[in-house]
Amino acid sequence: MLVILDFGSQYSELIARRIRETQVYSEVLSYRTTVSQIKQLNPQGIILSGGPNSVYDANAPQCDPGIWDLEIPILGVCYGMQLMVQQLGGIVERADRGEYGKASLLIDDPTDLLTNVEDGATMWMSHADSVKQLPEGFEVLAHTENTPCAAIAHHEKQLYGVQFHPEVVHSIGGQALIRNFVYHICECEPTWTMAAFVEQATREIRAKVGDKRVLLALSGGVDSSTLAFLLHKAIGDQLTCMFIDQGFMRKNEPERLVKLFQEQFHIPVVHVKARDRFLVKIAGITDPEEKRKRIGHEFIRVFEEESKRLGPFDYLAQGTLYPDVIESADTNVDPKTGERVAVKIKSHHNVGGLPKDLRFKLIEPLRKLFKDEVRKVGKSIGLPEEIINRHPFPGPGLAIRILGEVTEERLEILRDADHIVRQEINRQGMYSKFWQAFAVLLPIRSVGVMGDQRTYAYPIVLRFVSSEDGMTADWSRVPYDFLETISNRIVNEVPGVNRVVYDITSKPPGTIEWE
Repeated sequence: MLVILDFGSQYSELIARRIRETQVYSEVLSYRTTVSQIKQLNPQGIILSGGPNSVYDANAPQCDPGIWDLEIPILGVCYGMQLMVQQLGGIVERADRGEYGKASLLIDDPTDLLTNVEDGATMWMSHADSVKQLPEGFEVLAHTENTPCAAIAHHEKQLYGVQFHPEVVHSIGGQALIRNFVYHICECEPTWTMAAFVEQATREIRAKVGDKRVLLALSGGVDSSTLAFLLHKAIGDQLTCMFIDQGFMRKNEPERLVKLFQEQFHIPVVHVKARDRFLVKIAGITDPEEKRKRIGHEFIRVFEEESKRLGPFDYLAQGTLYPDVIESADTNVDPKTGERVAVKIKSHHNVGGLPKDLRFKLIEPLRKLFKDEVRKVGKSIGLPEEIINRHPFPGPGLAIRILGEVTEERLEILRDADHIVRQEINRQGMYSKFWQAFAVLLPIRSVGVMGDQRTYAYPIVLRFVSSEDGMTADWSRVPYDFLETISNRIVNEVPGVNRVVYDITSKPPGTIEWE
C-alpha cells in the first residue's frame, strides 16, 4: 500500500484514485499522522498532497519530520514538495509570478520518476510559491518557463517532488509519472483488485456483524444496489433492505425498483411509503443545507420506526463513498491551530445529515471506494448493467433539484421534465456518454407566449456533464438539434414550463448538482 498525507487539497482523494488505477491500494491520512502510526501500516511509499497554505505561514500544516528517516520513497506534490524542501533545509519563497493552469514540462533528467514522460508534456500548475534553493543532495529533474524547479529528486534517499499536479486529467503524462513512482521506485505489486476487495470486505462484514441483523437503506442507485448484493453475499438473510419512498424519486422508479429486486434478484425489500411526512418536514424550507439535513434526519427516523416494527436491528448499512466524505469535510479551519484543511462543499444526506442520537451502529463497506470502483465491484458480484451504469442520483432526490421551496406541484413538473430528458438521451443512445444528465427547476417565473396567449411559468435547466469520478466535471457538448428536441417536448408536454436553458458550467467552479 501507499499512504497519502493530506494537507487540505481537494485533490487528495484523486491522488488515491490514480494510485488505485495501478492496482495498488492507497489510503488518505491526516498530515498529523505520526511516524509510529505510519510504521504500523507498513507502507511502501508516502505521497504528500498539495494544499492551500504557504509553507512559511505561521500556522502552516507540518508533517512529522521523522518521515524523512523512514527510508521509504516519498513524493511531494505542490505544497508537499515545498514542505519537503523547507523541512530538509531548502528555501521556498513567494514567486515573482504565480503559475496557474497548463504549462509545458521541460525535462532535464528523463530517468527514474520521469521515465516515459514526454519532454514538453502539458502539466497542470497551481502555485504562487516557488523553490528558490534546493536542500543538499537534491537535483532538478524538470523545469517550466516560469518555474526553475518543477520536479526534483534526491536519488540516493528516494525523495521526489513535483510542483505540478500529476493526478489531474489535464496533466498529460501524469499517470505515467505516478506509475513510475508506484512500480519502479516503491516496487509495489498490482494486487489491489475489486475481486480482492470483495473477498476482504466479505470477511470484514461477517466478522463485524456476527449473528446480528443489518438494515440497508436501498435507493436503487449503483452504490446502495452494490452494497445490497455485497451484504446479501456476506450475511444472507441477516440483511433487510428497506426502500423509503420519500416522494422525491423519478417518475415510476419506486415501483420499478421494488419489483426488480424482489422478482429478479430475489432480495426481499420492505417498501415504505412516506411521501407526505417528508414533504411536511421540508415545507417552506429554501436553504439547501437545511433541506438535506431535514431529509437525512427523517430518513433515520423512518428507519428507526420501521425497524421496531420489523424487529430489532443492530446495524444500519450505507453506501457512503470517498467523494461523499471529502465533500462533507466539517470545516476549512482547525479550531485549535487556525490551520486550513479541506473545505466543506455541501453535506451529503448519508454523512452530514445524520442525527447525534443515532440508535444504529453504522456499517459502510464502500466508504473507501470511488464511484468507478463501486461499479467494478458491482460487476464482479453479478449486478446487472442497467444498475452498474446508472447515473448518480442524489440521496435527497429531486428535492435538491428544485431550488428553493419544494412543493407537490413543483415535484410533478420536474418529474415530467426529467422523464423526457431520460427518454430522449436513451432514444439517441447517449446515456453512456454522460456522467449525469438531468433537469433542474428554478423557483422563478418568466413571461412567454403559447397559442397567442401570455404565459408566466417556470424555467427548466438542463445539466449534462462528463466526469471520471465526480470530483471534477465538464459540461457536455451536445448537438443543438438534440437540445432543441428536448426543449420542444418539455415546453409542449409539461404544464407550468415555458422556457428551457442549458448549464455550461464546469466543476469547479460550480458543483454538478445545483444544491
